Amino acid sequence: MRLKHLLLGLLLAHSTCSAADEGFDSIFDGTLANWQGDPTYWRAEDGVLIGEITPETLLNKNSFIIWQGGELADFELKLEYRVSDKGNSGINYRSIRVADPETKWAMEGYQCDIDGQDQWTGQNYEERGRTFLAYRGESVVLKPDAKPELTKQLGDRAELQKKVKKNDWNAVHLIVKGNHLQHFVNGVLMAEVTDEDPGKRRMSGLLGVQVHVGPPMKIEYRNIRVKKLK
Repeated sequence: MRLKHLLLGLLLAHSTCSAADEGFDSIFDGTLANWQGDPTYWRAEDGVLIGEITPETLLNKNSFIIWQGGELADFELKLEYRVSDKGNSGINYRSIRVADPETKWAMEGYQCDIDGQDQWTGQNYEERGRTFLAYRGESVVLKPDAKPELTKQLGDRAELQKKVKKNDWNAVHLIVKGNHLQHFVNGVLMAEVTDEDPGKRRMSGLLGVQVHVGPPMKIEYRNIRVKKLK
């Protein structure tokens, strides 16, 4: 009887997982075939997309590797990441590529922040734009010529950080519909933005991931999947 219950539980878990992943397509095949970035910092290894800064390759400006599959409008993104203790990275979406004399691989747009020092993971930060949109634990509304309006606390910022694993793989899930942007880490809603600023918001754009200015670091991404929403 115990074995029967165990098998039933495994079948139910598999069914739930399959349903949760329905409609998602992998956009990383273990190579850089559909990604473009600076090879000084980015490589593919053992099915993992790796961004690494060494003492010899320190950056003056943040550098991205950009998915070449076109622009995304309404979508969901799922991936896993692992970051070094002093690492700083982010997932940029609905973004544009920016001309910069110091780096060929700059982006501007919404970002799900990731870091290894327990400060920013999960927040919504606009790279080269309005900067901090929603800190971890915040649900905000953005209006023209105004600071982000806090509408709801999603939880204590420090307590939410405890949901993020150190030196281990973490699961990110972005849900981006219309002007509503949600960042989940390990199944927990970390930040939520409703962007009501028609002059500054973007309704579609490019997807990329970042290595950040600062000390030597390493960021790893795997199982990168997207579901386009109608």
